[in-house]
Amino acid sequence: MIKRIVEISSARTHLSIRYGQLLIKENGEQLSSIPCEDIGVLLVDHQGTIYTHCVFTELLHCGAAIVLCGGNHHPAGMLLPIESNCVQTERFRQQIKVKEPVKKRLWKQIVQAKIKHQAKLAGKDSDVYKSLMALRHKVRSSDPDNIEAQASRKFWPVYLQDVTFHRNINGEPPNNMLNYGYMVIRAAVARALCSAGLLPCLGIHHRNRYNAFCLADDLLEPFRGFVEAKVRDIYHEYGPVDNLDQDTKAKLLEVLYESVTIAGFKGPLMVGLHRTMASLQRCFAGRQKNLDLPEI
Repeated sequence: MIKRIVEISSARTHLSIRYGQLLIKENGEQLSSIPCEDIGVLLVDHQGTIYTHCVFTELLHCGAAIVLCGGNHHPAGMLLPIESNCVQTERFRQQIKVKEPVKKRLWKQIVQAKIKHQAKLAGKDSDVYKSLMALRHKVRSSDPDNIEAQASRKFWPVYLQDVTFHRNINGEPPNNMLNYGYMVIRAAVARALCSAGLLPCLGIHHRNRYNAFCLADDLLEPFRGFVEAKVRDIYHEYGPVDNLDQDTKAKLLEVLYESVTIAGFKGPLMVGLHRTMASLQRCFAGRQKNLDLPEI
């Protein structure tokens, strides 16, 4: 079943739970009632939102991820279920004990997939297509030469094709759309990791001690291309969007419903995420060597 993405950002809203339904009210009038079990991500980006306590507990019980944004519209925190897999403790142990060579091999696969997506987005007619594909083949275990960064330096200037672009989290549009899209995918990746019985905080490459989602950031990389493709389409149709309005955010949320192919599976990206995270768990358990990664 494809889970729904619920975003609260356009008005001062009151959220509560009744009979397993998320009730959304504005000025005392009920706007919507959504079964909690149908919700995959609740994204709250309005400072005036009011909750009852059971909004969080019921949604977490149903396996949803909850993303709370600050006044700058950037994510301030994320809530994830503590128990979302019946053999979670066993999988935690496998994840903690995984050997360093396995992590290095998996990171190589992730970087290669990311660069391949960048090359495809740049297009075969692009001046950088061949050089990106050549860099992909130079990636070694753990990427000690930081080929990932070299590829990004080639990709971003040609990303918008006819417009020179500089990727900067605080830069000019469409950087804001990229930020938002990445945030949504990151939450969905973290949720899928929990469903696979894995700890999002224990990364295979990202190791910032202050980051509670290192593994989510690792597995976000091969899915960035879907956000980048969607953002470019929006930019070419509507031009730069200084302030993300409701319609633009809705278009960006559509990324999670895009069709994706992963190891023979073809279906919505949000479902495909679970395929990739399940393959990661099998790699940690020693039952599989290669990750099931998306094609773009």
